[in-house]
Amino acid sequence: MAPALALSGAPKPARACGRPKYPTSSPAEGPRTRWSYGQYRFPDEHTVAFCPTASLNLVSGAVRSRGRFVGEAKVFERGTRLLAVAVVGAFMVLLGPSAPNGFFSSEALSAGPVKDVVPNRVMTWNLCNPCDEGNADRASEIARFAPQVVGLQEACERDVAQIRDHLENTHGLVYHVEYGAVLQNWGRCGGAPWNPGGYGQAILSAAPMTDRVNEEYPDGGSEDRGYMAVTTLVGDRPVRVFNTHLAERRQEEFRIEQTGVLAAEIARHDRAIVLGDFNAVPNTPELAGIWKLAEDTDPLCRPSDSGACTPTTDWRSKFDYIFLRGIAPLRHRVWDTPYSDHDVLHSDVDVTYL
Repeated sequence: MAPALALSGAPKPARACGRPKYPTSSPAEGPRTRWSYGQYRFPDEHTVAFCPTASLNLVSGAVRSRGRFVGEAKVFERGTRLLAVAVVGAFMVLLGPSAPNGFFSSEALSAGPVKDVVPNRVMTWNLCNPCDEGNADRASEIARFAPQVVGLQEACERDVAQIRDHLENTHGLVYHVEYGAVLQNWGRCGGAPWNPGGYGQAILSAAPMTDRVNEEYPDGGSEDRGYMAVTTLVGDRPVRVFNTHLAERRQEEFRIEQTGVLAAEIARHDRAIVLGDFNAVPNTPELAGIWKLAEDTDPLCRPSDSGACTPTTDWRSKFDYIFLRGIAPLRHRVWDTPYSDHDVLHSDVDVTYL
């Protein structure tokens, strides 16, 4: 197997408008990051500063400029302000917890345009749902690393569509999207009470996707769970990409059955990437079948030495994986994001390994 590349020599992050500068087409340097094999170095000309533009808060009438309040806008009379509040409240009730990002906030992070995706880079991220996070912020976290393929879990179809739009309109990254909803849930995804939003997994890919499969596990445990799979390009090679979310933490008996279903599908392919939140640490019995077929992108992380595995959650457990079958890892990174209870995990891979 090809050795992992060691990188070193990270500069201190520059700051502008109270936030660190982030690279336009490469991983950012920031105080919250954790590298497994050193850190990348990027010249200053590949960074872009964050400076939010002035915007008007319709409810309070306050004007924000460069992230600070600069004065009160005497725009609306009292009756008009009350009407605005009522209209906003009505939209919140209708849309539920998946209201469009930026509609009620003027603080969306913008990392600026990105030239293109990074070939051979894949990423997995549990978005945290229900959580009060904006889709512009989520898109910025994805754009920070510009992966070629992204697997999202706990994803609402409405949110993913908005994330895709932010990626294209703000960051210049164009993705195709396939959804893998396992249930319709107003409490998680909003929508009309008679037509709630879809909830489950999603895959974003810079290349078109084919042969989509979306399967619910026979028993999800306390909530429906499943996996989806597509064929898409990683680098310039077609690869079968899986994305899954297994049963909750204390439901091992359900996860054992679920990984059996998933392993049978993975085994059908010589080259596969398996992304997801497995809700299990590496040495648990339910992951044994997956380990027989694939290896984690971290070459130091194995069931026999789970203490060497980098945690990927706020409670410091490794639950999130990029399993590789017939594909070699080059480097990987865990990014401690403020926008979810799961960290971002991404990996650069060598698809010519076979």
